[in-house]
Amino acid sequence: MAVDAADMAEIRSALTRLRRTTGLPVAFGGLMETGRRRVRISALSGTATAALSSLAVTSGNGLGGKAVELTRPCAVTDYSASRRISHEYDLPVAAEGLRSVLAVPVVVRRRVRGVLYGALRTAQPLGDRTLRAAVAAARDVEQALVLRDEAGELLAAARPEPAHDPAGPAAWEQVREAHTALRALAPRIADPALRDELLRACGLLAAGSGPAREARPAPREVDVLACVAAGATNAAAARRLGVRPETVKSYLRSAMRKLGARTRGEAVVMARRAGWLP
Repeated sequence: MAVDAADMAEIRSALTRLRRTTGLPVAFGGLMETGRRRVRISALSGTATAALSSLAVTSGNGLGGKAVELTRPCAVTDYSASRRISHEYDLPVAAEGLRSVLAVPVVVRRRVRGVLYGALRTAQPLGDRTLRAAVAAARDVEQALVLRDEAGELLAAARPEPAHDPAGPAAWEQVREAHTALRALAPRIADPALRDELLRACGLLAAGSGPAREARPAPREVDVLACVAAGATNAAAARRLGVRPETVKSYLRSAMRKLGARTRGEAVVMARRAGWLP
């Protein structure tokens, strides 16, 4: 079954971080299959065989299935001998020579999207530090998937329907809200292709709202103007954009100078006339 390539890239990156931060020699993981309560193991790091590759782990079964079912991290000191899990996957686990194993679910909006595993080839307790590092790796994936989901939703909302007339005030307000949200979200997106798509969408939303000026704005100047247009203070804009309030002031002054505006409100009006904002 096909999986999202960008989501799998996040899983692979997390496995690398997990091994680096915990010192565990083996890490593997995968995403939940669409419409099914099972994880397909599609990423391996540090394995010596292909025994775990493409393994389908059903919710409730084995260690990873238990983590999915309970939506919390689970660990065993000796996989094959543990009485805390079922043993449907003992053969591939034994073939890879794994003993101590942990499994951490990746949970986005209360839904399990994948599982990260870390393992030793010896039977010894996995300490709290190791478990915390594994959970942190899973949280990084969760944050990345949330950002991708939000970006996809904003892009869908920003694309006008064929029969939609954006001329009405309410419709324009929705376009402006989507533009502001997209501009604030774009710098947080690690995937360059998705980030570029977001910025192209921003350009399309602003296109046609006025003639382009010769003086072109810097991307962050548009970000700040979009926040100001939405009624944000400098402090609120700074929190949304992840910069300092002084930085917001600097970008705003630069944009106002290019626009020839004397006040914040005038800058927003002139930016819309110039085609910088929708």
